[in-house]
Amino acid sequence: MIDKNIVYADGKRAVIYLRVSTEEQVDNFSLDTQEEICRREAEKRGYDIVEIFREEGRSAKTISGRPVLINLLEFSRKNKNHIQAVFVYRIDRVSRITADYLAIRKKLAENGVTIISATEPTGDSPTEKLVETILAGFAQLDNDIRSERSRNGLRARFLSGKIVTGSVPLGYSVQTGYAVKDPKTWDSVKRAWELMVTGTKSLSEMAEIMNEWGLRHIRSKREILLIRQRVQEIFRSKFYMGVLSSKTYPEEVKGQHVPMITEEQFYRVQALLDGRNPNKVALAKRNHANPDFPLRRIIRCSKCGMGLTAGWSKGRHAKYGYYRCGKPCNSVSIKVNDLEGSLMTVLKEVTPKTECLNLFLNFLYKIYHERFSRLQKIKNRAEDEIIRLKDLRQQLVKKNLDGVYSDEIFREQNANIEDQILQAQILKEDATIEKYNIDAITTFMKTMLADLGEAYKRSNLNQAKVLLGSMFPSGLAWSYNGTLNHQISPLYQYIRTFNEGTVLSCAEKRSRTSTPFLAHAPQACLSTIPASRLNLYCTKISFE
Repeated sequence: MIDKNIVYADGKRAVIYLRVSTEEQVDNFSLDTQEEICRREAEKRGYDIVEIFREEGRSAKTISGRPVLINLLEFSRKNKNHIQAVFVYRIDRVSRITADYLAIRKKLAENGVTIISATEPTGDSPTEKLVETILAGFAQLDNDIRSERSRNGLRARFLSGKIVTGSVPLGYSVQTGYAVKDPKTWDSVKRAWELMVTGTKSLSEMAEIMNEWGLRHIRSKREILLIRQRVQEIFRSKFYMGVLSSKTYPEEVKGQHVPMITEEQFYRVQALLDGRNPNKVALAKRNHANPDFPLRRIIRCSKCGMGLTAGWSKGRHAKYGYYRCGKPCNSVSIKVNDLEGSLMTVLKEVTPKTECLNLFLNFLYKIYHERFSRLQKIKNRAEDEIIRLKDLRQQLVKKNLDGVYSDEIFREQNANIEDQILQAQILKEDATIEKYNIDAITTFMKTMLADLGEAYKRSNLNQAKVLLGSMFPSGLAWSYNGTLNHQISPLYQYIRTFNEGTVLSCAEKRSRTSTPFLAHAPQACLSTIPASRLNLYCTKISFE
């Protein structure tokens, strides 16, 4: 507050406002330099300086983030008509936004205060006010040009495949502006992706597992346990397959960082995640596991058709496992040994004869090589489709940037293209026959199918589910009289009764045979199943 008892020369009092932003703190532009120039100008004009306001490290883009400027405005209000001017080194010290500058000038004028620049022409005449407004406009122009250059620089960096922020997903770290492998978390995150691809874990389960592995989310330099939502963000990020995407820029570009996973792995996980979303069509399903009761949900109740549930019952001396129907249609509990014993009886019955199995495996060789060229064509078409869709997405981005498509239309069409790429990737994966070793497959099938009961005993939980699911696609039903009702799959039925001579003769005389479908069914069946089934027993039922 000004002491009104003090008599100042000519009664002209003023204050000085000084501001410098962080990037402007260089020689000849410091607060002390500004103060010296402002004092000389005030002395020349006959003003006595009664207060100095110093604001350091503050940008002139806003008013609310500048507490010293707000103090200056309050000071002018409390000392209305007792100070006549505020000296600044330059107009842009007050604000770099024209509208803000004019608002500040108006507020000061209401209290009888004029803004005087120590290095520029300012004053109260109409011409001087015009020049002052023009200078404020130049300050905003300079600010806008700097902002545009900064934005263009960031966009150019993004388009070149470099990260534009200091944050990267878990598994990576930032060094000299580049995303690099984080030696502490890389292997664990990669392992998490590989586990997620199997489809055996939910997001909540993955969060627990990743926390057990010591993985943490970093926020404000604090380590936070991973939750389901954070894990979902990880498995939705294209960064891990080497692609940069941003909410700011519509383009998707190849990053300069090392990919952690392949495109096939990424899109396979997206299919699994979408399969758990009720608003989307499921392209893949999660596998449920219960090591204590491997037949849970596989064996059905013969009365209501629901899969049997299971649990433990505590006896006098021990716990006993039982299967039971979850509905009130039957309250009878089935001992684990009784159910598994009936299953072993069924498996023994459906085990194929040695001669039929050998004939079928020879036939499988022929079909495999016939399909190889056809699947290669499917794979090539899928690859061409992926390239076409990516080009289409780039055209969509260009039209959005040119204003042809609105942001809403862009997002809708881009989501549609993304779904098509996902399906094409899965089709390409299913058609990749090169990864299947036909010799290993047939050798393994010969070993496994020679004794299905023994194969089941030697399988782990997931292997057993695959085995039973492929043999009994309609499931197994418990009849409550100690037996299992079952319908063996056509493929296994053909293996059990396979006769290549009958197949060939019936293929030639298909129209005259009394059972043409049964005769040529093995070839028909094999020609329609996915390529991945040919490797079913190699990839999912390997004995431990």
